[in-house]
Amino acid sequence: MTQEQKKTLFGHPVALYTLFFAEMWERFSYYGMRALLVFYMIKGFLGFNDNRAYAVYGAYTALVYATPFIGGMLADRLLGARRAVVLGGLLMALGHLAMTVEHELVFFLALALLIAGNGFFKPNISTIVGALYEDAKERRDRGFTIFYMGINLGAAMSPIICGYVGETYGWHYGFGLATIGMLSGLAVFVATVRLAQFLILGCALAAGIGMLFLQNNIYQLAVNLFMALALIAAGIIAFLALGRGGLPKDAGAPKDPSVLREKVLGFLRKDFAVYLCVLVSLPVIMLLVRKSEIAGWILTVFGLVAFLWLFIEALRAPHVERHRLFVVLILMFFSMLFWSFFEQAGSSLNNFADRNVDRVVEEGAIEPEQVGTTVRLQLTQEQLGYRNGDAMMNLTELTRAREELRDTVEWRVDEEDVGMGVGGPEIPASLFQAANPIFILIFGLVFTGLWSFLATRNLEPSIPVKFSLGLLQIGLGFWVLWIGASGADGRGMVSVVWLLLGYLLMTTGELCLSPVGLSMVVKLSPGRIVSTVMGAWFLATAFSNYLAGIIASFSGVPHGDGGSQIIPPPVETVGLYGNIFGKIAITAVVSALICFALSPLLKRWMHEDGA
Repeated sequence: MTQEQKKTLFGHPVALYTLFFAEMWERFSYYGMRALLVFYMIKGFLGFNDNRAYAVYGAYTALVYATPFIGGMLADRLLGARRAVVLGGLLMALGHLAMTVEHELVFFLALALLIAGNGFFKPNISTIVGALYEDAKERRDRGFTIFYMGINLGAAMSPIICGYVGETYGWHYGFGLATIGMLSGLAVFVATVRLAQFLILGCALAAGIGMLFLQNNIYQLAVNLFMALALIAAGIIAFLALGRGGLPKDAGAPKDPSVLREKVLGFLRKDFAVYLCVLVSLPVIMLLVRKSEIAGWILTVFGLVAFLWLFIEALRAPHVERHRLFVVLILMFFSMLFWSFFEQAGSSLNNFADRNVDRVVEEGAIEPEQVGTTVRLQLTQEQLGYRNGDAMMNLTELTRAREELRDTVEWRVDEEDVGMGVGGPEIPASLFQAANPIFILIFGLVFTGLWSFLATRNLEPSIPVKFSLGLLQIGLGFWVLWIGASGADGRGMVSVVWLLLGYLLMTTGELCLSPVGLSMVVKLSPGRIVSTVMGAWFLATAFSNYLAGIIASFSGVPHGDGGSQIIPPPVETVGLYGNIFGKIAITAVVSALICFALSPLLKRWMHEDGA
């Protein structure tokens, strides 16, 4: 261990706090774009219908999870983790910047840059974190817990900042902020220790103070204040940590730097060859995102090959290894189901929040004595489903009015308008993407403490039981959403309480399943093929995201394409969402019961005693 690695704060290497903020800003950029992506495709210049947007979203998120396998392999064998992280950060920054250009071809190029960049950035920054604990492996899990909190801090901030700005002031401003976030993370990673100190603290203060102004009601202010305090506190801790030292110079270095200078085809250096291959791969990735069915077929073929190969390896393996590989394969299937349901958050749930969740804190309502008069009112979600004369107010018209800066209209009050809410702030739908990471920040350490408490009493659930609990809770989350949709008011609007309760149950399900998944793969896989099994695990996660897009398409609302699209009023869409949420709930609960039934057998096959 170098002298730099020996320097610690709160028992962890000081370099961890640099990586915490580098990853936090990268996740800020990724989730900021994710919060806006479906809305941008439907409401922005592209004018996609629901199913087209869901297909692109599913292919994009699937490839985001598929490319880390390639990026990790290239870093291990050639570039080194550090150079791969820098390359990935630059590609992602270019991708976010390209999202500000209104051209369909540039839009798909932006997604391709983000997919390729994530492939280099995501796996390799985690590799560097793990390498910090080579001589202190007993503290590695706690170190990754801190790192995981950084991921969720960035994911929680991004809808609050990028989502609010994008929906309120313009899509390009939201994507522009995501670009700044990515560049901030990259700057923190490559800067000198002293500069990184001030970048971390300065950006934390700027974002924290900014969040206090990016709100329009007391509820948002309370959430933003909590996030601002958490961010500034993390910034101060990182500032103090970096006062003791920074990221070691050799952290993430290639195993053999001389290999980078070797020539390919007699004239091209190997590292330049990698950069050239990335450039050449971009049109291919663009095609896979545009033609999502091709991405689906490729993922299916690779998935089947990987499954068959692992199944054959299991049959050829010794008794204990065979059983453990069977456990990995079975839980991989249940994990795939879980994430295909969970990833509705960025697609069907995002549109449900936009179209059918009451997000207005109205100041009053139309009274009976106002019938027959004309009032001037501020257009909000409260007017959806009502008629102003002969014109029905729908989401398409509301979006168009806002783009033309027509926030107020003359409204002729009819008898049907009595009780219609007027005035008051409207919470942007994208902000609800922050619910899951905020719940993780609140309950993550609670669950960690709970498992430790139960473990000391030999009561901690086994890994298969935790998977079952995760599936059960996500099923309950969608059941709650079905209840909300079934009890919608006459306009087809659902209380925001049901959406938040659904997200809470999905989050507690994630906290049961997600933290143990990767650990299980490492623990149960034979050492000779552990990297391959890990690659298969991520491939299954990629396929689950593609499957999520297919599931979301069943909730697709027919509303045309381009300028001709008309999004129906809430009363016509709420039943469609409620129906698909109910089916997801039933599937998830039945899957949980099957997993519960298999748990005793799977626990035996894990051979935790080594016998």
